[in-house]
Amino acid sequence: MRQESIAGISRLINNVEQVMFGKREVVKLCVVGLLARGHLLIEDVPGIGKTTLAQSLARSIDCSFTRIQFTSDMLPSDVLGVSILNPQKNEFEFRPGPIFASVVLADEINRTPPKTQSALLEAMSEYTVSADGVTRNLPRPFMVIATQNPIEYEGTYVLPESQLDRFLLRVDIGYPPEADEMRIMRRHNPLDAIAALKPALTAAQLLDIQAEVGNVKVEPTVERYVLQIVRATREHEQVRLGASPRGAQALYESSQARAMVEERDFVTPDDVKALAVPTLAHRILVKSRGADLAAAARERERIIREIVAGIKVPV
Repeated sequence: MRQESIAGISRLINNVEQVMFGKREVVKLCVVGLLARGHLLIEDVPGIGKTTLAQSLARSIDCSFTRIQFTSDMLPSDVLGVSILNPQKNEFEFRPGPIFASVVLADEINRTPPKTQSALLEAMSEYTVSADGVTRNLPRPFMVIATQNPIEYEGTYVLPESQLDRFLLRVDIGYPPEADEMRIMRRHNPLDAIAALKPALTAAQLLDIQAEVGNVKVEPTVERYVLQIVRATREHEQVRLGASPRGAQALYESSQARAMVEERDFVTPDDVKALAVPTLAHRILVKSRGADLAAAARERERIIREIVAGIKVPV
């Protein structure tokens, strides 16, 4: 692993921390998702800093960035783009939508109906957009950072399982420590702090680091440990639908990325344990549904922790 990559990752984390006080582990988790070429779902109560975190991460990379504020009346063409007649040429021209950016902030994604949510599926899986019979490539790097509030119901739509499965990690932010909350309270406007951020990495540097993630060594015993955890989700008595092979791949690749963030060129069982909940909890369906999204999420997380605790850690 190159020293330039280690230094670049450290700069990126420190840059985001200039805005997100007291949340280093959360920031590192988001950087793991970025390095593993995954998409992030940031889910927490209002006022915690979901949008601030997403904007800070996006502005710390020197590449194109767009924000989509999802609403109930939004159409797929508002996201993907639309063909408009050019009267001079007497032909239709495609006008790219906001999805054509390296970092896309999908703010309050659960406020738009499933038809518009599904417009993101191809982009998130294949990094392409198909419109008017033409498939267009999205820029690289490409990442969707979505936010949603798990306790609101009025005017919201539950994300379908196929959509959730496209997110590499689901991130909870939580309340900050008292001293850091005092700093947040005294700060008048976080937008000024975000606007003052300078990029810590260029798009080319990020692509180079992402390419290195696949070279992080994973011992066969750790590989089997990953698979044991994933397969156990399909056999748990309280799970209706376990994690798919995509879930196994997500846990494997995010563990490699975490090893890089921790300045190692090999994966340890601790990497796998730390990422089991963020990568797998949102991919399973439990038999007993919670009273709300937040309660259901806590139940899924409890089951994943129970599974991890019941599997012998490789030495």
